[in-house]
Amino acid sequence: MMAGFALLLAGCASLPRGAALQTEVLAGAAAAGDTDAGASASPDTAADDIIAATASFAVETVTRDRLAAYAGWPAVGEAGLPWINRVEQPNNRIIAPGDTVVLTIWNTEENGLLTTPGQRFVTLPPMRVTPGGEVFLPYIGGQRIAGMAPETARARIEERYLEVTPSAQVQLELAAGRLNTVSVVGGVAGPGVLPLVDQNVTILDMLAQAGGIAAGLVNPQVRLQRDGRLYGISADRLLADPGLNTTLQGGDRIHVEADERYFLSLGAAGREAQHRFAQDRVTALDALAIIGGVSDDRADPQGILVLRRYPESAVRRDGTGPAHARTIFTLDLTSADGLFSAGQFQIRAGDLVYVTESPLIGARTILGLIGTTFGLVNQVTN
Repeated sequence: MMAGFALLLAGCASLPRGAALQTEVLAGAAAAGDTDAGASASPDTAADDIIAATASFAVETVTRDRLAAYAGWPAVGEAGLPWINRVEQPNNRIIAPGDTVVLTIWNTEENGLLTTPGQRFVTLPPMRVTPGGEVFLPYIGGQRIAGMAPETARARIEERYLEVTPSAQVQLELAAGRLNTVSVVGGVAGPGVLPLVDQNVTILDMLAQAGGIAAGLVNPQVRLQRDGRLYGISADRLLADPGLNTTLQGGDRIHVEADERYFLSLGAAGREAQHRFAQDRVTALDALAIIGGVSDDRADPQGILVLRRYPESAVRRDGTGPAHARTIFTLDLTSADGLFSAGQFQIRAGDLVYVTESPLIGARTILGLIGTTFGLVNQVTN
């Protein structure tokens, strides 16, 4: 019977498990001589450099003392797009090349240059402002109006007509051309090409005019194309800070898209899945809540791991960056410092949150098998 127990205990090592132990996951670092958070500290000897270079990965312990250092490391997986702050502009419309103007000339004379007897006004055919900023006026010739407010252009044209017909009065209507419109491409309820009613139209004004951001987008990201460059910001930040509500220019293109960032969860987690970022900043505690916590009967709360890959260019030996391109951050949820630190440690796009299995699971399994075996032996004996 003792031989049977020995065989049973030997077989327990190969019993199937749902997740690895923390010691198993970190074994690569231990084999390379890099077993603790000190891997990121500045090495004092050439031997330390050799160890860091040959290690499979670095291990960092997330504590209050290390949070500031980690926050200064490169933000991997982020879009990194710039944004344009708001610049106040006059609340008036400016005529641009490509706009279309319609002129109506009023005249009280019986025999005016533009009207027939008994006619008091004439509406000229629509005229497009040339690339040079001019329109052609009958009996007057070219008149530059680009860069003027509509009322200024109307008054200037009226002055010119008063030179040839003393009672002339001019009415001007303006239709925006391409240089005075903004294209709202997608991610809104009503995409389209929309006119700029004046120079002080902001991006939030235009999104509202386009029917608002489409429902169902996860953490919507606003993108602005201008002069061949791409700018980006989250809708949450845009709404929270009026100084970021940038003023639009003719020819701008806007689209809104869902946040494409995600992190993974595996092991003894509540859910093993890919999770999208529902907000700009997701901490380790946020991530654990998103994945449904950890398995109460399987997880090791002292063995929460965050696996992250940095570019080789980010690796530093002076502590200002990761000591290895592959870095594992460890969190201990059984201490107050560990819990507070987890609430400040930021998850990055592409991170893997791995919940290791408690080492007690194997012991409980062995005890259960022993109990079952004793029960069978008792049945046979009786």
